[in-house]
Amino acid sequence: MFGKGSKIYSIVTNKCPRCHEGAFFEDNNPLHLKKVLKMNPNCPNCGLKYEIEPSFFYGAMYVSYALTVGMSIITFIILYFIGLDLMTIFISIFVLLVLFTPLTLRLARLIYANIFIHYDKDVKALREPKQL
Repeated sequence: MFGKGSKIYSIVTNKCPRCHEGAFFEDNNPLHLKKVLKMNPNCPNCGLKYEIEPSFFYGAMYVSYALTVGMSIITFIILYFIGLDLMTIFISIFVLLVLFTPLTLRLARLIYANIFIHYDKDVKALREPKQL
């Protein structure tokens, strides 16, 4: 379920949706805020162009919205049953959403790309690996 060939593998490991080898984003660390949305234009391994059409990733905004709403609802339910007052709950949700924004943005793009691009185990690498 989480192995190579599944969409979850591509999303969690920041890999190309087609070959599951090349990196999707230039930097794997979402905390490097200057590079949070810097994507490779093509897969370094199979050459897949990530942005299928101009403004392709505008659709990822809907995925990001769903992720943040889901996170907010889960946080609200947990904190409500702990017994916190509403103002504290809403402040906690706001802080949580601000802290997780870089991760949410990246996950939304990876999920959106994986909706439209499917794994192909037979895809060939652009170049042969270097031999040491």
